[in-house]
Amino acid sequence: MRHRIDSEMALREYIQPSETESEAIEATKDVFQWSITPYYASLMDPSDPNCPIRRQVVPLMDELAPDVVGMEDPLEEVAHSPVKNLIHNYPDRVAFCVTSQCAIYCRYCLRKRMVGEAEFMMRKGELREAIAYIAAHSEIRDVLLTGGDPLTLGDANIDWLLTELRAIPHVDLIRIGSRMPVKLPQRITPELCEVLSKHHPIWFNTHFNHPNELTPEAGAAIDRLLRAGVPVGNQTVLLKGINDSVETMRELCQGLVRMRIRPYYLYQAQLIGGTAHLRTPIEVGMHIMHELQGRLTGFAIPKYVLDTPFGKVPLTRDYVLGRNAEGVVMKSTRGDIWVEMNEAPLPGQVPIGLPEMDSFVK
Repeated sequence: MRHRIDSEMALREYIQPSETESEAIEATKDVFQWSITPYYASLMDPSDPNCPIRRQVVPLMDELAPDVVGMEDPLEEVAHSPVKNLIHNYPDRVAFCVTSQCAIYCRYCLRKRMVGEAEFMMRKGELREAIAYIAAHSEIRDVLLTGGDPLTLGDANIDWLLTELRAIPHVDLIRIGSRMPVKLPQRITPELCEVLSKHHPIWFNTHFNHPNELTPEAGAAIDRLLRAGVPVGNQTVLLKGINDSVETMRELCQGLVRMRIRPYYLYQAQLIGGTAHLRTPIEVGMHIMHELQGRLTGFAIPKYVLDTPFGKVPLTRDYVLGRNAEGVVMKSTRGDIWVEMNEAPLPGQVPIGLPEMDSFVK
């Protein structure tokens, strides 16, 4: 963490930045944080600007291109936050953003509005306030620790948080969402695993996006978690030019199950400002899922979803109704109609099409 790369000079020890990467490092510095762990930088192809590892974390000028969306909080998380950094959207569960810090800052991040920002860091009193809210709401049985990345906290702080939550009788399940096994697998120490094993049931979801991230170091980190009794799932984001092909997604899912990681969700990339160059048409994701069925064992196939203010919508024919002039029309699991602003695929790009719909109001 102390040796993270956050300057072009430091980056040049690992890759030869392209002209647009060099320009973007300077141009985006006041727009969104950037830093890369030396381990993750070592996975980059030093001479290929289209390297799927580079494209996830090295700034590009595309981030400053006009974007028809420009949203900061597409899931309306702030509106669902009764206290600071605690998101209560589902009746029986909350997402608890215990820190705003990450080891790296992914260019497509859902929480670009807050990660790396000091104002979103949680003081001990604010953490206690969020815990008190959970304790006061007996309907909450499932707590997801997220952020930022909760494993940027020290072991003692993680132990304290888990102890406080385990003292609440109605909290059955604690989940941790962390990309540390991908970007800094050395963080998954025996000491951390010993802390986690004290507070079972603990479930762990991580975030591999590409087969090149499935390294021996990552595999060792996952093995330590599993031997501590912590089940591990994976949440992938569908990213244009990185993993939006049947072959790449199949190789990723096969590699995950070899490491005993359950592919859990494949997320449609969110409508975050400055990420248009990384977003795919929803039809592309539906085509990939169609092609994976029957070509992978059942538990190796993730569920393709879009997260909305009305919860996660499975992107299947049961929920996706069609396409209109505004975007893709779908029905949420709560019965709400949602229109996701999304560009149509180019003619012939994918064989799957959506019926044309009349206009809907979100």
